[in-house]
Amino acid sequence: MGRFRIGFCVILVFTLVQAQVKRNDELVQVSTIDALLGGIYDGEVNIGQLLKSGNFGLGTFNSLDGEMVTLDGICYQIKADGNVYKVSSSLKTPFAAVTFFETDIKVICKDTLNLNQLQQKIDSLIPSPNYLYAIKVTGNIISATARSVPAQKPPYKPLVDVTREQPTFSFTNIKGTLAGFRCPQYVNGLNVPGYHLHLLTQDRKAGGHLLSLVADSVTIEIDQSDSYRVILPHDKEFSSAVLTGNKEEELKKVEK
Repeated sequence: MGRFRIGFCVILVFTLVQAQVKRNDELVQVSTIDALLGGIYDGEVNIGQLLKSGNFGLGTFNSLDGEMVTLDGICYQIKADGNVYKVSSSLKTPFAAVTFFETDIKVICKDTLNLNQLQQKIDSLIPSPNYLYAIKVTGNIISATARSVPAQKPPYKPLVDVTREQPTFSFTNIKGTLAGFRCPQYVNGLNVPGYHLHLLTQDRKAGGHLLSLVADSVTIEIDQSDSYRVILPHDKEFSSAVLTGNKEEELKKVEK
């Protein structure tokens, strides 16, 4: 009987360790993409809290004040003026997705690729389209276009209306990092199905939501997430929002 108890303790401890390790393969998300599309731009989760759930990811900030890129545990804000700012831990987000990035797949690609070709390359590397993947691409960027969004004032307009006035930024012959996620189709309404990538230049001075790209000599790193956790807001705006219906066409306009 004593031997059985010892064995049980060993198995239990091993299981708990496994569970702790698996948390690093969890994608943690604040709110939903449909809520953001609907104009819910004020969240409750601050950046300090967000970084406890991941050191890599993307999102935006309260009032829709710019694009977020999180790399190596540092959160950057790319505002509508095109400049990049390190943010305080007290700043809040209405939508973000993060994970603790651990490379599962790494490939050096010396081909010249546009954005569509890069996505096809990544698709050929992943073991299944049914999981969520954190994507990091680092290297030479021949040309790229990115956007940010200006801070909004209540009453908030839907995101599709805001992006009609979005400032865009063009880049030529730079080094930088693409950070984002590839999500399966079944997350529609929660996150962006397919690819959602943000750009940050190597000097950490510019970037934005990626719209177009031509790159060569890049390193592609992929981290598979086996767990997906969504933190829903508790404010009256989210509670009373109408989140039914298919916003796929709106999302396409916003992402492109």
